Amino acid sequence: MKFRDLQIIEPIQKALKEQGYDKPTPIQEQSIPILLAGKDLLGCAQTGTGKTAAFAIPILQHLSDSHEPDNPRRSIRSLVITPTRELAIQIADSFTTYGQYTDIKNTVIYGGVKQQKQVKRLKAGVDILVATPGRLLDLMNQGFVSLKDVEYFVLDEADQMLDMGFIHDIKKVIARLPKKRQSLFFSATMPAAIVNLSKSILGNPERVTITPEKATAEKVEQHLFYVSNGNKIKLLINLLQTDLITSSIVFSRTKHGANKIVKQLLNAEISAEAIHGNKSQPARQRALENFKDGTTRILVATDIAARGIDVDDVSHVINYHLPNIPETYVHRIGRTGRANASGIALSFCAVDERPFLRDIEKLINQKIEVISEHPYPDDSEEPAKPASKGSNRSRSKSNGSRNSRRKNTSSRNNRNSRSRNRN
Repeated sequence: MKFRDLQIIEPIQKALKEQGYDKPTPIQEQSIPILLAGKDLLGCAQTGTGKTAAFAIPILQHLSDSHEPDNPRRSIRSLVITPTRELAIQIADSFTTYGQYTDIKNTVIYGGVKQQKQVKRLKAGVDILVATPGRLLDLMNQGFVSLKDVEYFVLDEADQMLDMGFIHDIKKVIARLPKKRQSLFFSATMPAAIVNLSKSILGNPERVTITPEKATAEKVEQHLFYVSNGNKIKLLINLLQTDLITSSIVFSRTKHGANKIVKQLLNAEISAEAIHGNKSQPARQRALENFKDGTTRILVATDIAARGIDVDDVSHVINYHLPNIPETYVHRIGRTGRANASGIALSFCAVDERPFLRDIEKLINQKIEVISEHPYPDDSEEPAKPASKGSNRSRSKSNGSRNSRRKNTSSRNNRNSRSRNRN
């Protein structure tokens, strides 16, 4: 199938052709006809499958068909909510690209920067608003954003919204939307909480599921290095000093860790920049642009910041720290397997991360190939298993685990609060 077979209007077809778009991706092929027919949609698809175009093209077409060029007043008729600033900017850029030959205007609002310029653009009038939840609610409460005319609503990356603690903000926004609207709901995973949220947003939706978790893992070449935490940076530098890795996203578990990795790579004369929530928005955008144009060879990222990274031709993804959530591993390695492309993922595994590795291999239903011949092998034993259930040691561990969970819950709540403030 070609884009010209999807009954897309000529101005959008022209823009797609200029971008070299000929054949739609599976989610575009399945979603666009549903959305052009005015139906609600529940989509399960990962970043990198082309879902932005899947919802942007129909929205632009609907708005263009009903646009009144002689009416100087523009109101927000389409709202797209997404969790991170990077992803919001990327989506707004896509609307601009696909709609360049229409008369439809869009803008983007997000936290972490002063609001004056965003408010000025809103006052000038826009048809499409792309927003992060925190800044959207803030400007709604100040009276700068009205949702009374919204006809098309998109909630993107819903599972990440939940992880970042935005669920209450989302519900507040939904309560202000008109009842009569077309709603689109996208999530990379569909746990029970996400399904319940979708039911509160959608009427009787069509469902499209694209690229299951295993499919992404199967098309990416994966390798594993057993290495101690102390030797990880040495191994990383050793790998990056070869010509095989032309561009790479290196995933760090923490923001402090990302900064430390960048500092050590720069000391080894390897160009690198970090992208995470503590960086200012201009700094994050500058790092992303430098990576896109090849000025910076290595981008060190945390998981939340990486959701907005949309870069083609990433040769390698490197998991400096293995994630403790197996689905996150699949999302990460998908950065080097964009759309129909393949890629290479390298993972470092210290002894304390081996339980995470087992969960990942269970999810993807395959063993990751181990590279044993490297300068810093780690043959450490795995941590001892807990004592039997009836022993005092086991009870002590259990109590410690409960206390740890309480601390982790408190820490997670604090992180979620900070995430809302940043966005």
